Amino acid sequence: MKANDLRKKYIEFFKSKGHHEIKSAPLVPENDPTCLFTTAGMHPLVPYLMGEKHPLGNRLCNYQKCVRTGDIDEVGDPVHLTFFEMLGNWSLGDYFKEDAIKFSFEFLTSPDWLNIPLEKLAFTVFAGDENCPFDAESYELWLSLGVPAERIAKLDKKDNWWGPAGQTGPCGPDTEMFYWSGDGAAPTVYDPDEKLWVEIWNNVFIQYNKNAEGKYELLAHQNVDTGMGLERVTAALQGKSSCYDTEIFQPIFTRLDQLRGIDTPQSRGDSERIIADHSRAAVFIIGDGITPGKVDQAYVLRRLIRRAVREGRKLGLTNFMPTIAQVVIDSFGDVYPELKNRAAVILEELQVEEKQFNVTLENGTREFEKLIAKVPPHVTKKSISGKNAFFLYETYGFPIELTEEMAHENGFSVNHEDFWKAYEKHQELSRQGAEGKFKGGLADNSQETAKLHTATHLLQAALRKVLGEQVEQRGSNITAERLRFDFTHNEKVAPEQLAEVEKLVNEAIQAGIPIDCQEMAFEEAKEKGAIGLFGDRYGERVKVYTVGEFSKEVCGGPHTDNTAKLGEFKIQKEESSSRGVRRIKAVLIQS
Repeated sequence: MKANDLRKKYIEFFKSKGHHEIKSAPLVPENDPTCLFTTAGMHPLVPYLMGEKHPLGNRLCNYQKCVRTGDIDEVGDPVHLTFFEMLGNWSLGDYFKEDAIKFSFEFLTSPDWLNIPLEKLAFTVFAGDENCPFDAESYELWLSLGVPAERIAKLDKKDNWWGPAGQTGPCGPDTEMFYWSGDGAAPTVYDPDEKLWVEIWNNVFIQYNKNAEGKYELLAHQNVDTGMGLERVTAALQGKSSCYDTEIFQPIFTRLDQLRGIDTPQSRGDSERIIADHSRAAVFIIGDGITPGKVDQAYVLRRLIRRAVREGRKLGLTNFMPTIAQVVIDSFGDVYPELKNRAAVILEELQVEEKQFNVTLENGTREFEKLIAKVPPHVTKKSISGKNAFFLYETYGFPIELTEEMAHENGFSVNHEDFWKAYEKHQELSRQGAEGKFKGGLADNSQETAKLHTATHLLQAALRKVLGEQVEQRGSNITAERLRFDFTHNEKVAPEQLAEVEKLVNEAIQAGIPIDCQEMAFEEAKEKGAIGLFGDRYGERVKVYTVGEFSKEVCGGPHTDNTAKLGEFKIQKEESSSRGVRRIKAVLIQS
């Protein structure tokens, strides 16, 4: 089965079960300050998983584009991906374990759908612990569907539990489904440690709340959140050992062969896989409005592009990224129209970034030559210290392999041990910073966060009044303490313009304007002048928040009911976020 067929069948199946299809949300979470990128289909649904009513009802399904950055350095092996698609279905306080498990079983095994033989499947459930009981209901449900007991593993919280995101909050057991990817018949007894069993689906049952005392209380509003990785399942259904061997990536590899003048396709190595993965991820990230830069999503994008360029140089390729990007746009543009709509921007950004990085590599090479020139000629054992090797890596993007290659050509060795110590220290500091800034999981729906979220509506409206209606939101990061707002603008905002923006926002706050929320068709919202983050991300019905004559936006996050509750708005900083995107940081001061 091809990936496009799997995507269509999944949506068709869940529509037949009363689910409404929702569109894929952007890769940059709209109102979640905890994550750089959308990493799962549940991210855009956080307010609704917390109890807010969704405009399309309580049964939803979609295919969602996702980016996960924790394994970037692992990409290149046959398994890891940076960008991937997640198929998901949700019950928002509607059906629970019985229907969710029966839906999954039917979709996997029915001849009308995936038609996977039961003997090629295995399952896991939560075994229970001192805090929460064994998930007997899920276990008995699988048995009732004909699954042999020896194919159902009972595992602990490390394997079969989701959440909470922080120390407290919603959480619950999950049940996972596995596919036998080996040749011949699967073992009679399921062994969780056997690598040939590939996880293909995960049903999370959000039924508990962990409170401040560490106790697990049953939720009144219980949800189902499921996820099936499109690339992984496609590979499994095609009998491929790697998703890179499927038609999802083959057009990229074919174009790489053409650029290299290779007539007969060869086995794909690390460089080809890195280029394929990173270029695909970069295209989708730029397609959602991010441009390469020095911080946050922009920095991740730059890192992806530059690593792909480095690998391309190993294959003898230069100035190739726009060509590969066009292949990605052609392959996915029908499913994700934003790629075609922003094709010119995507190609231009990749061309500029690749050109700039080639200059950076030249500068790094000069720095390398300075380092080796400092070593006296009479020294017999010439070595580049780990500190200097890491300096080249951090400052000029030189991978250790490139430093080693250049060192070897000049009769030098490299101090591996010290390099990796410096690298690991850097990683630990990055992780600590990320944990402080992006704790992961469900967004904060506190009163203070709602106030700051409301303030972003006023801020965007004021920016459009002062700078012009070409200003568009490119992302936000809102905590209970402050807001961060990214918007399109090609130059630094002048101090007098910032002062005017701040003045307009505070005038709206002081006016005590009621905030009205209405549900309507998206087309009606546009006709009424409502603005939104991304024009193609919404479903048939949306929520429109109106602040008098000042602001009208399509949005789904938490808000206050009157501007008078916000306090004094104060801009703390305005700076560049990435090419063509500015960033404002602001707070609300309570009187």
